[in-house]
Amino acid sequence: MADDLQVKARALGDPTRHRIFRYLSNTDAPVGVAELTDYFGLNHNAIRQHLAKLVDAGLVLESSAPPSGRGRPRLEYVVEPSTDSRWGVTGPYERLAVLLTEVVRSGDTPYEVGRRAALEDLRVHHHDEADPVGVLVDQMARQGFAPTVRDQSDETVEVILGSCPFATAAMTDSSTICEMHRGMAEGVAEVVTGLQIDRLVNGDPREAQCRLTCSASAASDADG
Repeated sequence: MADDLQVKARALGDPTRHRIFRYLSNTDAPVGVAELTDYFGLNHNAIRQHLAKLVDAGLVLESSAPPSGRGRPRLEYVVEPSTDSRWGVTGPYERLAVLLTEVVRSGDTPYEVGRRAALEDLRVHHHDEADPVGVLVDQMARQGFAPTVRDQSDETVEVILGSCPFATAAMTDSSTICEMHRGMAEGVAEVVTGLQIDRLVNGDPREAQCRLTCSASAASDADG
């Protein structure tokens, strides 16, 4: 744990790198290298080097944008969802507090609040719906679940959630937290054509490994 903190602290110790990290944390959508280049007035290679350091430190996630014409899809960057609030971002438990406050305020179930949260996030992050499983994996990754795809066939897919962003809370009240998680997955399936969530099999929150079994009419080769 101490080593991990030191790695993150060193990565953010560079003033320019810290500014890039703050820029990413203040945006609602993934950011590309060109946008950062224009904003900071640095060349592409310098921006890429700073981003690589942030990715290596586990502070930022790198992914490929959906294809748009010829050439390779551009790389996009967002703050890693499990990044602790000590680094000046909204951490997992701050996000959970907002969701639980919504449960109390609205009187809706944790499932329904989780479902709405996923729908709102999908409005911000655009996806290639030709890959329904990829959309689900991407959305669960954004929430900090570290998903991977396993046992994929033409019709069914099992998505393993390798991390629980709310593990401590889930050990206290698993029914509330896990129902919120199920709602998040169902929210994605509601929007994405060809995807249905069949069931969520809960694991020990300390070890995660919860399993989402899905039916997908266009199952993809995506992984987490």
